Amino acid sequence: MRIALVDSGIGMLSTASALHAARPDADLYLSMDPDHMPWGPRTPEQVIDRALAGARAALEAAGDLDAVVVPCNTASVHGLERLRTELEPGIPVIGTVPAIKPAAAAGTPIAVWSTEATTRSSYQQRLVADFARGVDVTQVACRGLAEAVESADPSLIDTAVAYAASLTPPEVRGVVLGCTHYDLVDAEISGALSGRAELFTAARAVAAQTLRRVGGAEHTDGRGTPAPDRVGRVTVLTSGRAAELPRAALAYPAGRSLLPR
Repeated sequence: MRIALVDSGIGMLSTASALHAARPDADLYLSMDPDHMPWGPRTPEQVIDRALAGARAALEAAGDLDAVVVPCNTASVHGLERLRTELEPGIPVIGTVPAIKPAAAAGTPIAVWSTEATTRSSYQQRLVADFARGVDVTQVACRGLAEAVESADPSLIDTAVAYAASLTPPEVRGVVLGCTHYDLVDAEISGALSGRAELFTAARAVAAQTLRRVGGAEHTDGRGTPAPDRVGRVTVLTSGRAAELPRAALAYPAGRSLLPR
C-alpha cells in the first residue's frame, strides 16, 4: 500500500504517525513544501497549485498511489475539489476537518484553537454553526503557534501556547486542535491548560478514514494480502525533491516514530 501525505510542512506528522501505527507495512510519501510555506497567507488558487504540485510529486516518486491524504485544514478547504477532480476515482483523496463535532457532543464549553486565518474563515464559522449548536464555543486565534512548532524552538512554542491558553476561558472542557501542527505539542497544551480540558484532534480519524477508503483494515493489505511483518518505507519530498525527515520533525515523538527501526 502506498499513501501520500501533502502539506506545507511537518504538521502532517501526527497523521503520518497514526497511519504508520495502524498500517506499519504501508509505504508513506511525505510531500512537504518548504519553498512556499506557510500556505495559510496565500490565495486559494496558490494553495490549490501547491497542493496539486505536492500530490503530483508524490505520484511521480511512487509510480502509483492508493490514496492521497491532505492533513492540512487550509489545503483541505481550498484544494480538495481540484485534487479529487484530477486524481479520483483512481486515487482516493482524504481531507482534514477540525474535530468540532466530537468535541461539542458533551454539550460543555469548548474552544477551537486554530491559525489566525482559519479563525477568521467562513469555513470554520460554518463548522461551528453546523456541529456546535447550543454549545458555548470560544474561537482562539493561536498567534505564531504553527510557526513555532515548525521551528521546534521550545521557547517560541511555550510563548505561543501560553498566549493561546490565556485566551481560553477556564470553564472550557474541550479544546479542538484546529491545525495539525498543534497535535505535535499536545503535552505542552495540556500543561498550559492545567489538564482541565480534553484535546480533540483529527489525525486518528483521518487515518481511519483513509484505510476505509482504500479498503485496508489495520495490519492487512488493502488488496487482500496480509502483510503483518513488512515494514513500510517512508519517503520524504521537499518541494518535489528527495530529502530526509527535517531535523525539526525529529524533535517530536510523531516524527521519531517514522524513523526506520
